[in-house]
Amino acid sequence: MTLVAHYDLELHQKDVKTEFLNADIEETIYIVQPENLVSSDSKSMVCKLNKSIYGLKQTSCQWYHKFHQVINSYCFETNVVDNYVYHKFSGSK
Repeated sequence: MTLVAHYDLELHQKDVKTEFLNADIEETIYIVQPENLVSSDSKSMVCKLNKSIYGLKQTSCQWYHKFHQVINSYCFETNVVDNYVYHKFSGSK
């Protein structure tokens, strides 16, 4: 934030609330049926996940990889010091 103010740069940020739910899963993951969705006929069955859900260890990593691919497709580059900060030069290199 200090550099943005000092160099009079333009800053954009996004508050991500449901983006984790859009992350793809590379592994096959099964979960116990959610409490409110348990079928009385098949209480011992499980559910196979097609997308990430909150609480999975892989979710944040998978989402970051997807985000990284998309943001790079718009010619943004990762910061040398912090890989989670992206920048884009307005002029040609």
